[in-house]
Amino acid sequence: EREREREREREEGVSMASKQSGLSSYVNLIISIITNDGRHIIGTLRGFDQATNLILEDGKERMYSLDQGVEEQELGLYLIRGDCIAVVGEVDEELDEKID
Repeated sequence: EREREREREREEGVSMASKQSGLSSYVNLIISIITNDGRHIIGTLRGFDQATNLILEDGKERMYSLDQGVEEQELGLYLIRGDCIAVVGEVDEELDEKID
C-alpha cells in the first residue's frame, strides 16, 4: 500500500511541476483565463503558486451578450483560485485590439 501511495505522489509531483513550468512562461504577459463557471478574465500574470492560484494585474472580466455585445468590467489586482481555472492562454495583443 505504501508503494502505491509513493507512486501516486510521484505522478502528482510530475504533473504539478509541468503545470508550474508551463505557467512560468506566461509571467509578465497578458493572459486569458476561462473559469469553470464560464467567466472570461484577462490580465497580466504577475505570479502563481503550487496550487495554481494566479495573481493578475489590471484584470478585466469580459462579458458577452447578444443584446449589448462585449462589455468589460475592471477588476484591478485580482487573485484567481487554481481550482476555479479551466483554461489559460496567452493573449495576442495586436489581434485583441482589432476585435470589437
